[in-house]
Amino acid sequence: MRQSQLFTRTVKELPKDETSYNAQTLIRAGFIDKVAAGVYSYLPLGKRVLDKICRVIREEMDVIGGQEILMTSLIPKEYLEATDRWENFDVLFRLKGGDNKEYALGATHEEIVTPLAKKFILSYKDLPFSVYQIQTKFRNEKRAKAGLMRGREFLMKDMYSFHTDQADLDAYYDRAVGAYNKIFQRLGLGEITYFTYAAGGTFSKYSHEFQTISDAGEDLIYVCNHCHIAINKEIIAEQSACPQCGNKELAEKKAIEVGNIFKLGTKFSGSFNVVYKDDEGHDNQAVMGCYGIGPSRVMGTIVETFHDDKGLIWPENIAPYKIHLLSLGENEAAASVYADLIAAGFEVLFDDREISAGEKFADADLIGCPYRVLVSKKTLVAASVEIKRRSDDTSSLVAIKDLMAYWK
Repeated sequence: MRQSQLFTRTVKELPKDETSYNAQTLIRAGFIDKVAAGVYSYLPLGKRVLDKICRVIREEMDVIGGQEILMTSLIPKEYLEATDRWENFDVLFRLKGGDNKEYALGATHEEIVTPLAKKFILSYKDLPFSVYQIQTKFRNEKRAKAGLMRGREFLMKDMYSFHTDQADLDAYYDRAVGAYNKIFQRLGLGEITYFTYAAGGTFSKYSHEFQTISDAGEDLIYVCNHCHIAINKEIIAEQSACPQCGNKELAEKKAIEVGNIFKLGTKFSGSFNVVYKDDEGHDNQAVMGCYGIGPSRVMGTIVETFHDDKGLIWPENIAPYKIHLLSLGENEAAASVYADLIAAGFEVLFDDREISAGEKFADADLIGCPYRVLVSKKTLVAASVEIKRRSDDTSSLVAIKDLMAYWK
């Protein structure tokens, strides 16, 4: 992508009410645009990052048998009344259609997926299965102050599994935990993301969260460094030791919740009478689990985690582009390098703009692509380019003829 053709640009003026680092920096770097508190548009650079995060999530959900669907964002009132959540779910956006029928914008989708599954579950032979979507959710948060980490409109991957009994759910739940651990490892957050015991279990004592250590976090967790397990502060009084090894020397940390999973049991299948016939012809209620992770919240968390005082430092597998190619008055030579890199399959953002070198360097640091490749009169004297990793302080000259081999 030629940067001169990118319709967005880096900006200096920020919304006066934007206080979170992740949103401030993503706005400055031209990744997102703020529409209202907790409501953001994703611009070309931001959309590329978000799509790559979603790709990682999709791949790991597919590995454990998740089938992708896309459900409606409009949930009829009667569906939420069936689960007693029309009046009792305090973050719902409610609206009325032209036929005076009442709806809520989807904050979560148990009320849609459960009656959907009912249409296809007849016998035990139809179970188990799991379905997921990556879709915009809407929650009327009273304090949307944390940028992408507490939005009123945000992207969510929500998966729902259906089983014949608790044992089958338990086994799948463990597989989902493994898949989530792989997701956070692949996104560069694995070492600082903890499987966390939390309140809110429906048919089990606890629910579980995935919490990433960060000073920008709104939660307090207590970490067992022996097991890479944590306990949310809200349950520390009843669970003061590591549930896995019994260690009582737990470290208090601020953290961001990036995922959560629940064993729902028959809470929703009971509300919608989702039953199957067992091998003896008896009716039984299906048992459910749900598994959530917020790609947009993960994006904000990565920004809070990987940055310096100059700007963003994207992990390579989700960066908008792998290479930021800068031309300092040598556009013809740089264009040749750009063409060669594109032909070799590299993702390249080519800064061919007619602006000062200082502005180009500052924008490259702010945008945060993993590699900066510089073409200038000085480098061309040596038939080379200058390469600098965004995370390093030093650079090196690499011969143009050896450029494609540099990343092998």
